[in-house]
Amino acid sequence: MSSSTIIGVDLGGTKTAIARYDRKTMEEQEGVRIPTNADRDFSSILEDLVSAINGLRTEGTEAVGIGVPGLVEKNTGKIVSLPNIGGAEGFPLQKTLTDRLRLKVIVDNDANCFALAEAIEGAGKGHDIVVGITMGTGVGGGIVMNGELFRGHHGFAAEIGHMLLQPGHPPYDADDKRGDIEQFLSGSAMGKRCAAAKRPEDYLEGAVCSFLQPEVFREVAWLTVNITHLLDPSIIIFGGSAGRSLSKHFPEIQKELKVWMLPNTPFPILASALLPDAATRGAATLTIRE
Repeated sequence: MSSSTIIGVDLGGTKTAIARYDRKTMEEQEGVRIPTNADRDFSSILEDLVSAINGLRTEGTEAVGIGVPGLVEKNTGKIVSLPNIGGAEGFPLQKTLTDRLRLKVIVDNDANCFALAEAIEGAGKGHDIVVGITMGTGVGGGIVMNGELFRGHHGFAAEIGHMLLQPGHPPYDADDKRGDIEQFLSGSAMGKRCAAAKRPEDYLEGAVCSFLQPEVFREVAWLTVNITHLLDPSIIIFGGSAGRSLSKHFPEIQKELKVWMLPNTPFPILASALLPDAATRGAATLTIRE
């Protein structure tokens, strides 16, 4: 008899990662990556996803968890918006896949999945209030309190990328003038702020974008101050390509925190993500905990 397994999916705008785990030990058994090709019709993306999951499932597969880069309606798993994948608005992804796969399916925000895995098995293990921030193409977030995701009333809590940083003043010319975190600290935003960079590492390393680095450290500190005064987290964990690059610069960020934090307020621990598969692992974990 096949052992019980669960599958985790990280649906991204460029690529989709899928992994199968032993349900009891959470040991990864097998994983695949497929191109998402977000410029296609969402129905085509769905067909590729179903095919890949069916190719990875076993007789013992009991459930599938899926993290998506956008807003998901709490309880129903219906997509509200996927900014980087067109044609998905209002799509009942959880119900559709439950019917197609004849398995339990849970759909949630991808950064929630990241934060949950890091809180349970990664850098946040043993901490009571964990905030996870993903800084890649966009900026996402998740809040885990005593091992449970905090989703808010509608399920849209921790949309950290859309918190305002400098309202009305994005750091580059844009029609969207919100000046939110994503316009400052996402990898795509940093590319616009320092066009001379040849690779993502240049944003926070070396001389190419040296003018940008103090600004980024200050902006991350501002973000940290806001989160700290709102939630008093034990630890804030940074993931994604840009987020992981911050690890060498935590001392500079902490210096900025001393400037901006209310005096005598305890600082949260700043940490880099530890799990290479946090998004898929967290998505799979949802199927056990929901």
